[in-house]
Amino acid sequence: MSVSHRVGSDHQLARLLQIGIVLEEVVEARAHHHYQSLAPDDLDPEIEALLADAAEESADHRDRLEKLIADLDAESIPFEDIEALVEAQYAQTKPEDFDGVLYDQLCNEETAYKFYDDLVAAIEESDAQFSVDRARLLDVLRSIREEEAAGVEEVTNVMETRE
Repeated sequence: MSVSHRVGSDHQLARLLQIGIVLEEVVEARAHHHYQSLAPDDLDPEIEALLADAAEESADHRDRLEKLIADLDAESIPFEDIEALVEAQYAQTKPEDFDGVLYDQLCNEETAYKFYDDLVAAIEESDAQFSVDRARLLDVLRSIREEEAAGVEEVTNVMETRE
């Protein structure tokens, strides 16, 4: 399922929100992986805080998305199906594919931002009626998108201080 199409039903919206949840799980898992992989000599308070913030933000985003899904009149898609979609479309790289923690974190933040940006645009272009309040839905998604944009900026700023 591509976000590039207009969202036309509760079922389709639920599926896209579930993709967002799994995407957030990937971001959180990768931040945790990086934190665990840092050698004691490589522990940097700024990077530790960045990874902790990313994990906490992802957990918050999942919670907000789950609340939206709970208000929809749609059945959940099996987790395995959603996980496969996320893996195929958004998580084709592994943490070790990047030259450093910050590059991987930047990729994660940018991917999440792009997903939410596309999702907001698809909903805005749709004239479908959803069983969840459209204004609330867009407020939540726009807020998450802005938090992801701030994450991109934060990682970029940390990277620039390291050059």
